[in-house]
Amino acid sequence: MELWYTDKHTKDVHFTMKVENQIASVESEYQRIDILETVEFGKVLVLDGELMISQKDEFIYHEMITHVPMAVHPNVKNVLVIGAGDGGTIRELTKYDTIENIDMVEIDKMVVRMCREYFQETACKLDDPRVNMYFEEGLRFVRMKKDEYDLIIVDCADPYGPAEGFFTREFYGNCFKALHDDGILINQHESPYYSEHSRTVQKAHQHIQLVFPYSTVYQCHIPSYPSGHWLFGFASKKYDPIKDLREDYWNSLNMKTRYYNTDLHKGSFYLPTYVKELLEIGKNNE
Repeated sequence: MELWYTDKHTKDVHFTMKVENQIASVESEYQRIDILETVEFGKVLVLDGELMISQKDEFIYHEMITHVPMAVHPNVKNVLVIGAGDGGTIRELTKYDTIENIDMVEIDKMVVRMCREYFQETACKLDDPRVNMYFEEGLRFVRMKKDEYDLIIVDCADPYGPAEGFFTREFYGNCFKALHDDGILINQHESPYYSEHSRTVQKAHQHIQLVFPYSTVYQCHIPSYPSGHWLFGFASKKYDPIKDLREDYWNSLNMKTRYYNTDLHKGSFYLPTYVKELLEIGKNNE
């Protein structure tokens, strides 16, 4: 008998992968956590039936959410990461010796525990001495901070249920307050392709533009994510992600990456026409 896992990209589009076996399945206080071994994508982490990361392409997501701001900001010492229970974003951040402190806020302790056990390739740096882990609600945590971070990375789930608050103007305003005068905010911005997701992209971009003087979007290709076309938001109090790119400096670090490079960095901000139009419509609806 064959076993298949289906991730519902929309109510009308499903993405299916063949499963070799179910490695683990638990119910935490917040959600159901499944870890599956698939034929093509290796191990996958599934929360409440929705695919979060796959072993085969997680590096794309984690490199793009991390190295883009790190190649722009000249002096990142204190970082706040919201979500990121799989540890992949932490893994990429700890490659930088200049970072002194990483506060990681994840609401579900069980996600971290399961990833430590089954996704060692992403969770391998969670015990770095610079990492401080807080198991609490990210919205409440950031609300209490002021002028504390150089970089905030919002590595949260899709904007439904507990993660819905991470896509509001109030939250972006609290992030602005928590950042230093030259701080950068990065957030996963969903896919612009399917109509079910595109409105979320519009609204998030609209809210961020009302808060930050510099706000734009960049893209990458993640095969296991809805449509494969994925966006991240780049918001800053000071830096332009292309004009202020420290290309020579970043390349001198000889950082080991599999997806990100500084040529791709520049290209990722040049968006397809349909995405530009989508963002412009959202701006005009302010």
